[in-house]
Amino acid sequence: MKSSVNMKNDLAVIMALPSESKGLFEQAGITVHYSGIGKINAAFKAYEVIQKTGCKTILNLGTAGSSFFDAHALVEVTQFVQRDMDVSPLGFAVGETPMDADSPAEIGLEKYFPHLAQGVCGTGDSFETGTPKVACQLVDMEGYALAKVCQKLGVRLISVKYISDGANDTAHLDWEDNLLLGAQKLLKLYESI
Repeated sequence: MKSSVNMKNDLAVIMALPSESKGLFEQAGITVHYSGIGKINAAFKAYEVIQKTGCKTILNLGTAGSSFFDAHALVEVTQFVQRDMDVSPLGFAVGETPMDADSPAEIGLEKYFPHLAQGVCGTGDSFETGTPKVACQLVDMEGYALAKVCQKLGVRLISVKYISDGANDTAHLDWEDNLLLGAQKLLKLYESI
């Protein structure tokens, strides 16, 4: 593991929304790049941040839903898959992008935080409230896009998600209620680097 000084000098933090940091990162003097919601916004922001900062690592922090992990847990993502890419009527596996040989359906990440639970995250441009069509233990709306851009540009991606909701019928209410606690836990994790 690199020293924390070198790691933080080469690192850019990306979160989807300011509500996920609750201003705590900014109060601590940490620059956060906000992508907005969804895969297109995330891909654009990742590319922009890499080009402008020359970072060697992107640290993606944020919230995710899960019916597998307990609420309020921090989970390090070890792999991203697309839960909304479905061209199965043409014979492709759910999650596979047709004719995209450069990028696999699953993008694996190096582990950085061995003390955290680890899981596969399904990314999609929808707020998941049921069972995804692909095998995954947590769901988000930006991670796969960040992983694909980082993979193509040779930048390391580390992703840690705070489980804010159960990806069920009350997910939208639970997400809102748990944002402050999530921001506090994610800030503490960042400070441990």
